[in-house]
Amino acid sequence: MKGMEVLRRSSVFAAEVMEVFDRSPTDKELVSQSKVLCRDYIHSRLSRIGFGWSKPDHGLSSGGTLGEVSSVLLWLGDELEYLRPNLYRNVARQLNITVASESVVSDAFLAVAAEIFSTGVTWGKIVSLYAVAGALAVDCVRYGNPAMVHAIVDCMGEFVRKSLVSWLKKRGGWTDITKCVVNTDPSFRSHWLMVTACTCVHYLKAVVFYLLREK
Repeated sequence: MKGMEVLRRSSVFAAEVMEVFDRSPTDKELVSQSKVLCRDYIHSRLSRIGFGWSKPDHGLSSGGTLGEVSSVLLWLGDELEYLRPNLYRNVARQLNITVASESVVSDAFLAVAAEIFSTGVTWGKIVSLYAVAGALAVDCVRYGNPAMVHAIVDCMGEFVRKSLVSWLKKRGGWTDITKCVVNTDPSFRSHWLMVTACTCVHYLKAVVFYLLREK
């Protein structure tokens, strides 16, 4: 699909940030990684609904530490979307926005992100934000505005830079998310789903906040 050309540029970018996990990541690296992870998440969601795209040679799923982080992020995203299948679909309609304007898409994404994290940061909320990004990207491509995908990825990077970098650095970077699936306790799934349910509530409140705020 021609629209998927907007995602092909991630190949070199991904290669540049895959080998920085042997030391404490810098702010810039954390932001770059967040954008690569966002591209991979969006690719997964577009592929799942039939918007074909041949992944670049340096696709994250091929391996490496960042690839592992991406796999965990996608798995947790699946869990989140499984729990509330209608919550992370048709996000543009839920927010009552048009996806033809980059400024409108960016403003909506950043406003919802700010509200989700207004009471603190958790991995569940971060997964929720990526689920929102993936769903919004699907809306953009579905309605003929694939160029908006870049705006969403850039917004993810900007939000991480302003609001999440300090939290990520305290945990050693993105690899900390892999601890979410290391636990082999049978009760882990129910625990994650319970935490996820709270995350869904945060997202719903963020949508309501966005719709009710003064335009």
